[in-house]
Amino acid sequence: MGLLDGKRALVCGSSQGIGRAIAMLFADQGAEVVLLARNESALKLVCGGLSSAHRQKHGYLVADFGHPDRLKQILEERLPALLPIHILVNNTGGPPGGLLYEAGIEEFTRAFTQHLICSHILVQALLPGMRSESFGRIINIVSTSVKQPIPGLGVSNAVRGAMANWAKTLAGELAPFGITVNNILPGATETARLRAIMEAKARSSNKSIDDVVEQTKRSIPLGRFGKPEEIAYAAGFLASDLASYITGINLPVDGGRTMSL
Repeated sequence: MGLLDGKRALVCGSSQGIGRAIAMLFADQGAEVVLLARNESALKLVCGGLSSAHRQKHGYLVADFGHPDRLKQILEERLPALLPIHILVNNTGGPPGGLLYEAGIEEFTRAFTQHLICSHILVQALLPGMRSESFGRIINIVSTSVKQPIPGLGVSNAVRGAMANWAKTLAGELAPFGITVNNILPGATETARLRAIMEAKARSSNKSIDDVVEQTKRSIPLGRFGKPEEIAYAAGFLASDLASYITGINLPVDGGRTMSL
């Protein structure tokens, strides 16, 4: 038996990277998985590769978090056939890098919409089903910048802090219904986003990409980047009954890089 047998999970940003790794682990652990991302062809490939050893039926939704009204419409049209969703993983790509004082207002608007607003829309849509089951797991993939701002990621630092406090507030409000809310804070993880950040740092510092990579690895006590699967293991635990007494936490999965408790 899998840790997530009998559960249905909606995993955002699941066409690649950390989201895909979480979806695959959840399926391996027995959950029925509904993928959500904006690239339908990529979603089809991921969906076709999910384990069905527990006789699950997986599916996907196509939505762009840059358009929250369209997300609402898709949920209204498709969600009734999928309920109840027991586990929600909020996960979307981070904002572009840059200095905070140089950021335009539209950068904040875009980031808050894609992260906070769309996550809130999803919670409100799934909450009735979770309450009816007296069980829910809301897991937000955020960033270690919640604990320690990352230089050069100004807008991201701002929106991640907002997500963390949104989640902490929800954790207290939803606990009486048997619903937990937790944040996973990935450190430097081998994804396309990390590669883009490393390339930007190389350009701005006139260093080679290899030099930037090695310099970054030296700042991590474990001496390496994380793997998407390692973030997924944390999500799998928090989604299971094993974590039923854990809510409202920020869990860094960062190789020891964050210099705070």
